[in-house]
Amino acid sequence: MNPFVLGITGGIGSGKSCVSRLLASYCLVPLIDVDQCCRHLLDINQPGWLALRSEFEEALFLENGAVDRVALRERIFNNAEIRRQVDALLHPLAREAMREQLGLQQVPLILVEIPLLYEAGWQGEVDAVLVVFARRGAQCCRIMRRDGVSRRAAAQAIAAQMSLKEKANRAEYVIDNSWTWASTRAQVVSLGNELSERFAD
Repeated sequence: MNPFVLGITGGIGSGKSCVSRLLASYCLVPLIDVDQCCRHLLDINQPGWLALRSEFEEALFLENGAVDRVALRERIFNNAEIRRQVDALLHPLAREAMREQLGLQQVPLILVEIPLLYEAGWQGEVDAVLVVFARRGAQCCRIMRRDGVSRRAAAQAIAAQMSLKEKANRAEYVIDNSWTWASTRAQVVSLGNELSERFAD
């Protein structure tokens, strides 16, 4: 029997990682973080590094040859064409890495955190989607506090992604992380109970 894969997504600053970790811990199930398992792809001479090097040459690299991750992030948020180019190069590699991780799991339920699930068109990779929603103001404040950036930069980062309202409308499950953590936690526990009962081993 194939495991049920719940894709967890949201927007930058929506708190999806906190919700993902809490839900996985509460349900005692594996959590695959696509960003984390793909991070090594940009290390020197790894597939993502080679793909970027062939396309952008020196523009996105430091003197030691490593990807300038800060510059890459800024370019992606500020230039839609570069964002499309980078996505076209890295998304297939990220999908392959995610599938490898999924293939290692032999459990009824797996959580997979996929930040750009809808933007990348990966709905077919999961059985259901949970969107972690947050009001735009809450997103901005979190990004500013976490990354030490201006409100303008935070707003640009949010604008570079699909509307959270649109994502929430498409999803099977939604958790609103706009307010207190106690409120969010109560929603996670409720969903965790539902999932645990449905996929009890």
